[in-house]
Amino acid sequence: MAEQTVDVLIVGSGHSGGMAAKILTEKGISCLMLNAGPIADVHKDTEVKPAYSLPYRGFMQPGQLPHVFQANEFNANTWVDEKEVPYTYNPKTPYNWVRVRLFGGRSLFWSRASFRLSDYEFKGKSHDGYGDDWPISLADLAPYYSRVEGIFRVMGTTQGLPQFPDGNFIPDTSPWSRAFQRLMAVAKPKNITVARQRTSLGQNGLASSVNLLLPDAFSTGKLRAIPNVVVRELSVDKNTGLVNEAHFVDRISRREMSVKARVVVLAAGTLESTRLLLNSRLANSSGVMGHYLIDQIYGAGIVCSVPEARDGKSTPEIVGGSAILPRFRNIDSKAKDFIRGYSVNIWSGGGIDARSFPAYGEELQKKMNSYRNSGLSTNIMGEVLARFENHVRISKDVVDAWGIPALHVETSYTDNEFNMARDSVDTAAELAEAAGFEVLVKNYDVNPPGYSIHELGTCRMGDDSKTSVLNKWCQSHDLKNLFVVDGSSFVSSGWQNPTMTISALAMRASEYLAEQMRLGNV
Repeated sequence: MAEQTVDVLIVGSGHSGGMAAKILTEKGISCLMLNAGPIADVHKDTEVKPAYSLPYRGFMQPGQLPHVFQANEFNANTWVDEKEVPYTYNPKTPYNWVRVRLFGGRSLFWSRASFRLSDYEFKGKSHDGYGDDWPISLADLAPYYSRVEGIFRVMGTTQGLPQFPDGNFIPDTSPWSRAFQRLMAVAKPKNITVARQRTSLGQNGLASSVNLLLPDAFSTGKLRAIPNVVVRELSVDKNTGLVNEAHFVDRISRREMSVKARVVVLAAGTLESTRLLLNSRLANSSGVMGHYLIDQIYGAGIVCSVPEARDGKSTPEIVGGSAILPRFRNIDSKAKDFIRGYSVNIWSGGGIDARSFPAYGEELQKKMNSYRNSGLSTNIMGEVLARFENHVRISKDVVDAWGIPALHVETSYTDNEFNMARDSVDTAAELAEAAGFEVLVKNYDVNPPGYSIHELGTCRMGDDSKTSVLNKWCQSHDLKNLFVVDGSSFVSSGWQNPTMTISALAMRASEYLAEQMRLGNV
């Protein structure tokens, strides 16, 4: 492959890589896609086996996936093995990095939460003075959001809230249960909105790159994809100063290969794209690459019971369904102990874990029987502030299975995040009690950084090349033929699931790239 020169090399096959491939190939541009893992065999990889036939009887092999809370022996082949692809961190500040290297990446496991960022996120500094504004606004991205929502078939309802931008929705006409109607009644006087979730319906039970984006790209005849290859390094042409070649290794055979490219588009995920650039020693004249690592806080919330649903009386009319309280803090007034905002996810109608009751034995069993299907629980999604000291760098001592230097992560939360979490729990409990629910648990503890699986921000965009890695088109300030279209371009995280924004940014950047290639500027 070293004798070939492809028009555009795309590294990664998830939502951002898939979107780039779709847009570029539909513009007539030939693309080569490299992916670090295999193509999933749906029948083989999802075969159900009894626990007794597995070496660890369904439990995880010790030390294999210590930071993947979703992992067990039944699905261990889904996740990146930390023994094969390690990363390091300070034991006092752990980080959960959840990775998927199957073709399609983490798009295969997306929760489908489909939100737009608002100008409270894009222009956060202008609103509260902290950090930096994005070099774009909601108006710049809105047309792309609408197109992405159409592709992913997002279902929702319009609310008319500036902090919760409406979109191109399939109307959600499902009825509210009485539990949520009561929450609405007590929340409204406090200017808190109880809203429908906004969720991608996808197609045939899946809303991923492999079924909604890549088929369109392949149908053009302009896309070639190679699975099971791990990109080691990008190199630069000494005459032009532009990136011109990718060096990679076959995941299984360990064979070293390379390919030349006119343009490189990185879409490997925030930390993998950053790791590749740091190992390549490219695109970092600003010195900020790897810094400003952000995500969202999860974990804090309450568990309560809807009394009239107990003792076998639970019905979908009484409890059932889900809702969201979109950001309501720091909009028109300032919260006491934190800036920015959070949302609250709410689920109702489920069971209640035994840990929610201060009882055991026969008393516990009676409680479990009585409270079955009467549960209502909440969870925060809160913005983590972008701070320079939260960063990643290349490890001096640790390499992966192919000898590629691993990533070291240094990040922690601050009082701003902890105070936000406390406010969310107290507010949720206040609303629940006012609605007549019994609050059983108040959990103020947030999960470790990375737990949300929304790592963002380590190649941030900006107008100033001295303080940012990318421009507003996700194009490197240093190398005009290098684009990074995954979540690493984010300037702030917001409280929202980032998938819609990542996809919209990838669409926008790819259309810009296609035009620049047509004009001969790239």
